[in-house]
This record gives sequence, C-alpha cells and structure tokens, in this order.
Amino acid sequence: MESAKLATWDYGSWRDSAKCRETNPSWFFPVGVTGDSEVQIRRVKEFCSACPVSLECLEFALRTNQEYGIWGGKDEEERRIIRRIRRVQRKARVAS
Repeated sequence: MESAKLATWDYGSWRDSAKCRETNPSWFFPVGVTGDSEVQIRRVKEFCSACPVSLECLEFALRTNQEYGIWGGKDEEERRIIRRIRRVQRKARVAS
C-alpha cells in the first residue's frame, strides 16, 4: 500500500512544537491595525518570538501564501516585503 503524502501544512511536523498549539487561533487574526488591534498584534509578535518553530511557521505562511494573520511573528505587510525581496533575489540569480 502506498504511504500517504504529507500535506504542506504537516511538512516536518513543526506544528507539534508550536507554542500556539493550544491557543485560540483568532488571537493571531486581529481585526484592524490600530487601537486594541495594535496592542494585540504587538502581544502576538512577542508570543511568537519565544516559539521554537517560529521560522518554520513563517516559511509555511510564505510557501502557502497566507494573506492574513500573524505567522511566525510576521504580519501581512512584513510577509509581503519578504516575498518581494525573495522575488528580486531570484531574478538576480537567474540574471547572473
């Protein structure tokens, strides 16, 4: 029998070590970016900074184009910047 392929979500089993595993997911999806949401975003980023798999979480979000929420301690705009930088780097490698 053929073994089942792991979904991208499960690649490397990084979620098993995620600090947020038992946390309400809505905490990572603030509504807005000002006022109470700004405080929530700051707290979530601090929470993520202490997670042993925050880099794996961020890579998952980048690979799967997660548009919303805080992933690996990065918000939507920060992930857009990372994607832009990586695109420029890929183009530069191809051009050289």
